[in-house]
Amino acid sequence: MERKDFIKTSCIACMGMALGATLLQSCVGTKYAKGTRNENGILLDLKEFETEKKEQRPYVIVRHDDLTFPVCVYHLGGDNYSALLMQCTHQGVELQASGDQLTCPAHGSAFDKMGKVTQSPAGKPLRTFPVTIVNGQLFIDLRKQA
Repeated sequence: MERKDFIKTSCIACMGMALGATLLQSCVGTKYAKGTRNENGILLDLKEFETEKKEQRPYVIVRHDDLTFPVCVYHLGGDNYSALLMQCTHQGVELQASGDQLTCPAHGSAFDKMGKVTQSPAGKPLRTFPVTIVNGQLFIDLRKQA
């Protein structure tokens, strides 16, 4: 193999490994949970917010067969949580969680962890649900909006 071809092949391989490592790191922090569905909402164990190192996760994404869209539950500190339907209010696309915001992959709308629009074209805030703590579990009340 000629030197030029070796360098070209090596650079492509290194870039591929670096990109792969970046993608893997961004997925490590996201926790998906199913929770337990009842007639009024979803119960989620508070332990879902703990990492293996007993640190607190900033959010958990709840996916359940009964839900059309997932619900992102942010831990705001102490006993305060916010639960947001991950459906963009612009055109109904499923949102992606990234740190303290939810973003729309279709047109770039963004929302903060309280559901408020931080980047258009979305004009309305996200649907939010009341969250209470009952016997060491979060109860996400799907019957009404917070």
